[in-house]
Amino acid sequence: MFNKLRELSKDTAIYGVSTIVARFLGFILVPFYTNVFSTDDFGVYSYLYAVIAFLNIAFIYGMEAAFMKYAANTDGEDKKKIFSTPYIVVFFTSILLSAGIYFSGGFLSSAMGIPGNYSYLTNYAALILFFDTIALIPFVDLRLERKSVRFAVIKTSSIILNLTLNIVLILGYNFGIEAIFISNLSASVFSFIILLPHILSHLKPVVSGEMLRKMLRFGLPYVPASLAAMMVQMIDVPIMRSLTNLDTLGIYRANYKLGIFMMLFVSMFQFAWQPFFLTNAGEKNAKEIFAKVFTIFTLVSGIIWLFLSVFIEDVAGLKVFGRSIIGADYLSGVYIVPVILLGYFFYGMYINFTAGIYIKEKTAWFPAVTGAGALVNVGVNFLLIPKLGILGAAFATLGSYLVMAAGLYLVANRFYTVKYEWRKIIIIISLMIVSGIIYYYLYFEGLLNFYNKLAILVLFVILLFVLRVIKREEIRQAIIMFTGKGKNG
Repeated sequence: MFNKLRELSKDTAIYGVSTIVARFLGFILVPFYTNVFSTDDFGVYSYLYAVIAFLNIAFIYGMEAAFMKYAANTDGEDKKKIFSTPYIVVFFTSILLSAGIYFSGGFLSSAMGIPGNYSYLTNYAALILFFDTIALIPFVDLRLERKSVRFAVIKTSSIILNLTLNIVLILGYNFGIEAIFISNLSASVFSFIILLPHILSHLKPVVSGEMLRKMLRFGLPYVPASLAAMMVQMIDVPIMRSLTNLDTLGIYRANYKLGIFMMLFVSMFQFAWQPFFLTNAGEKNAKEIFAKVFTIFTLVSGIIWLFLSVFIEDVAGLKVFGRSIIGADYLSGVYIVPVILLGYFFYGMYINFTAGIYIKEKTAWFPAVTGAGALVNVGVNFLLIPKLGILGAAFATLGSYLVMAAGLYLVANRFYTVKYEWRKIIIIISLMIVSGIIYYYLYFEGLLNFYNKLAILVLFVILLFVLRVIKREEIRQAIIMFTGKGKNG
């Protein structure tokens, strides 16, 4: 079993490097943009990218998830058929959708309330959507073939190109926000060109009607589920705007983005986890392996959550080239970050529970579970923002991810029962809640200092040993897992 866990940890680390680099480089563009663009320009950029995020879901319509499902344990000519069927169909539907957006850009811009002098940006959006979409299935295939290094190199190189072009075009040539779209499009085309040899080596001029129907049945439920997931991530913005003001919204979103530090870990785990559980589902002790993975994930992410929570104010105030990560005017809202981080913690649990849904092909449940999370998000936002302000919105995010995790566990357990180590899980979460209560008490009483923060962290770790969540033998096995060294080599 530990060989399997070591295999997962290796891929997680590799995907983690590229994910951390990509998310971090994307993150540092935010303070860069806010220092060179007007609030109106930044608003147009944010709005269009929100639209792109929703359209990404429509363009791929769950086919990358379906491909992962049916290609996980195939190779040779069968693999080429499974690759070619969704890829050819997605390629042509993407051409049609992108052309529709490109040639109706003026009308769409007007309908969305985008100023006329920015209507041309929809042309860039159409091309970005096309090239991003036709690269999705090849990227999934790299993950399935465990070509994690190549995956990471392409992703990281694309992000670096994007970042470099942003800086050159904006600072060197005085471009406006079109520089963001040009840079993104260039990076998307670059990724496609690098992936082209892989695509051509796997592509056959054939579309299997039977396979397409199976993939659509599996993948289409992802569309409403993904739309609901997007609502969970973004619906707080218009609600916050309608209930408060732009200043409050700015402070909230700036601090919300600090949740990226937890999201990084969850994302890199997700990249490795999906192909891992699909390729190992047939193992005799698969459920035992999945249970152990869940315990390790909960433990590691719990420690990461606590460390980030108690030291987030220090992180946010770090000076980079003379400027803090979050501007001084925004630091008044940093107290919401532990709640946002905890939301991403439960999202990570949700990712763990997807294994049973994938394996038993019960993806039709995704819309219901994610939709419940979206409804909770909307309801809690309207209920708590008037009372708690930005902290209310943070609790809405936490509530939605908690409901999604609990809902997916109940569904997955019904079809694919895994005996998780609930004693350890409950202890870890309980210690997190107690630590959070202590943190907020000290914060609002003005008693939070470095020594108190360190004491909370140390006490948390000590209790993990005292309550036997962590055992010496498990540490030894973990060392063997990560290093490959031990009694048995």
